[in-house]
Amino acid sequence: MTISAQMVKDLRDKTGAGMMDCKAALAETKGDMNAAVDWLRAKGIAKAEKKSGRVAAEGLIGVSVDGTKAAVVEVNSETDFVARNTQFQDMVRAIARTALGSGGSVEKLAAMPLANGGKSVADTITNAIATIGENMGLRRVSVVSVPQGVVASYIHNAAGEGLGKIGVLVGVESAGKAEALLAIGKQVAMHVAAASPLAVRPEEVAADVVARERAIFAEQAKESGKPANIIDKMVDGRMRKFYEESVLLTQAFVINPDLTVEKAVKAAEAAAGAPIRIAGFVRMALGEGIDKGGAEG
Repeated sequence: MTISAQMVKDLRDKTGAGMMDCKAALAETKGDMNAAVDWLRAKGIAKAEKKSGRVAAEGLIGVSVDGTKAAVVEVNSETDFVARNTQFQDMVRAIARTALGSGGSVEKLAAMPLANGGKSVADTITNAIATIGENMGLRRVSVVSVPQGVVASYIHNAAGEGLGKIGVLVGVESAGKAEALLAIGKQVAMHVAAASPLAVRPEEVAADVVARERAIFAEQAKESGKPANIIDKMVDGRMRKFYEESVLLTQAFVINPDLTVEKAVKAAEAAAGAPIRIAGFVRMALGEGIDKGGAEG
């Protein structure tokens, strides 16, 4: 297979590795971009690929909270100028409120009547395209709920009430005082926005992610030339470190790095007057996985 200069450039942009290393990685993996990233990481040439922030798309993340349930949506526009338009902002807020009843389905949400009007969400967006003169689209929706407690939210780079570039929801399950639960929930949500954990607990990390990391660590360990039993222990040790850095409860709490998130939540139980369980979270960043031409990737 011919390795083009554009392929080498794309891999370099993703990994920060040198041109010759990128060319070698692509040749070794027959042009498979993801495999080339892993090859470079295994050789210690590139760090883990960060999906968030690699690409950009305009629009807004909208959040709506109603007690034990909350929703977050991503509505895209072509330019940041439109994202600052009050009509667009009001529409995204209304879509977020409507999303509380969507069950996390984009298709269902698109067909639902908008919270503050009779038209469907899809028709409302179509009308806005005609009025504002720019292409727009409803891209994602997630809903977080708990049987008792609160769902806390945080908006980073806020563009207005409930709107911004990153939206986080954290389900705080507890019979404790709502005010105390919201306080620790907001702090955990801020942590999630900054640290971007993969899951709440180690067992909740996606199996394919675990397999990929283990394979890369195994390849790195093999280059040490040590016996197989030692290599296994090295890989297990690196996986423990991976979980510590990637899983919410074991991460160092950004607000107080002397504590893990788990210990910070435990400390908050005194003010809440009851045990607290972080049931789940959603972190939605504007433009994740969309190329600069606006197509999903």
